[in-house]
Amino acid sequence: MATETKWTFDEEYVKDFSKRRGEPEWLMEERLTAIRLADKLELPKPEKTNIKTWNFTEFKHETENSGMVNQVEELPEDVQRLIDSSGGEQNLIVFRDGKPLYRSVHERLQQQGVVFVDIETAAKEHSELLKQYFMGKAVKVDEHRLNALHVALLNGGVFVYVPKNVQVEAPLQTVYLQEDPEAALFNHVIIAAEDNSQLTYLENYISSEKEKGSVANIVSEVYAGQGAKVSYGGVDHFEKGITTYVSRRGYVEKDGRIEWALGQMNEGNTVSDNTTVLYGDGSSADAKSVTIGRGEQSQNFVTHINHYGKHSDGQILTHGVMKDKASSIFNGVSKIEKGASKSNGEQTERVLMLSERARGDANPILLIDEDDVTAGHAASVGRIDPMQMFYLMSRGLSETEAQRLIIHGFLAPVVNQLPIKAVKERLTEVIERKVY
Repeated sequence: MATETKWTFDEEYVKDFSKRRGEPEWLMEERLTAIRLADKLELPKPEKTNIKTWNFTEFKHETENSGMVNQVEELPEDVQRLIDSSGGEQNLIVFRDGKPLYRSVHERLQQQGVVFVDIETAAKEHSELLKQYFMGKAVKVDEHRLNALHVALLNGGVFVYVPKNVQVEAPLQTVYLQEDPEAALFNHVIIAAEDNSQLTYLENYISSEKEKGSVANIVSEVYAGQGAKVSYGGVDHFEKGITTYVSRRGYVEKDGRIEWALGQMNEGNTVSDNTTVLYGDGSSADAKSVTIGRGEQSQNFVTHINHYGKHSDGQILTHGVMKDKASSIFNGVSKIEKGASKSNGEQTERVLMLSERARGDANPILLIDEDDVTAGHAASVGRIDPMQMFYLMSRGLSETEAQRLIIHGFLAPVVNQLPIKAVKERLTEVIERKVY
């Protein structure tokens, strides 16, 4: 794989790509600024993980558009298995290699003034609204090289906007399928929930086996206005050949709330950054994530909740299962800034080790700059409790069945929180395949 971060995409390529997509001038300028920054900025530096030799540069950026399909039955089988077929209200966009493949949005959303479109359409039809949120308070283009490269080569994603006082009852779902073995995904998700609004968003990333290797460079921005609530579920399952960098960021105003439920089941090397800024008084966040590492993959997970508002509350729960020669770092960071009095930050990181050669580091970090707060943490790395195994086996279960039951219970906090039954079932299948 690549040992240096160089690429063949220059300003002319980026400008031409933007023009061919019919993007507004402001977005083209964002791209051009980003490609100029890409050579100047350094790669991110995740703790205890050297990513300098990871492949972030060898990929195909563009694929042919195969057009849209009109029926769920025309979608690939792996996609169909993720879709709720109960016949209820459906709000769904499916992508193949970054391009829309299927769209079904209930007319109720339009009546409520909700925007739920692919980001290319948003740039054309909702340009000024998109501009308000794109690379805004949650994410900065000049933060590091991968962010700059992401903006310059953005080629997929969705834009969700919910007006004030609107509650979206049915989940909004996206499925991102990567079929081309060399295609890279530079996916950008924006969710903007204005004051006192509410929605649930669920995304799935899946891919075909990629022998040659490729890249997934993903950024999500979530904005919860005053009194707004956003429930964000994500299940990532990129195959072994894909190097993944995913940054999911949230920004919460007064009395707002973001709930994260992330199942990170990638097979290749992964860096994941889940950061929430509790800016307003009374704001809150609940960040739950689970992962399974196997083979020789290397992963680095950071969950960061930063308190600025008074009476803010941040909860972090991370569970990981490690086997074979896999290596993962789990960092939980609760930071309470000066002035964020009466705030509370709690976190737990737990790692189950299924192999002597696997490695899992759980690091809870509390950074407290205010006296009048409460905070706590817990962390553990170890094997399955033999007393639990003894109890279950004494009830007639085999060793394998007992271990399976314990692992599923260990990962249940995220699996049970996903709002669509088909996605829960699919994640359960993935867990089974990765562990056994």
